[in-house]
Amino acid sequence: QVKLVESGGGSVQAGESLRLSCEHPGISITHNAVAWFRQAPGKEREGVAVIYTDGKITRVADSVKGRFTISQDNNKNTVYLQMNSLRPEDTAMYYCAAESHPVRPLAPASYTNWGQGTQVTVSS
Repeated sequence: QVKLVESGGGSVQAGESLRLSCEHPGISITHNAVAWFRQAPGKEREGVAVIYTDGKITRVADSVKGRFTISQDNNKNTVYLQMNSLRPEDTAMYYCAAESHPVRPLAPASYTNWGQGTQVTVSS
């Protein structure tokens, strides 16, 4: 099991920014992709962004494209989710997940390693 620790959530006004952090144990053969997901009350968990630990491939969901960016600092074993121009509909619990060669990189079912989540609340 891979230990993942999220941080950086909080309460902001619409239009503001937040940066989430996911600390992971480092690049290994056990996982080569780290992704962010979110789940709002009463809704299914949805993929937001994924980055492969070689840094060559990133993918962002259409719903946040142009506003959210995923990046990593391998020296700190940390993956970031920069969220700009936040909207009330971005309010959710945000989770970090890691997997080795996920079949569908933005599908929750492709991941077996999850963090505890960090809450993001955006008010209008």
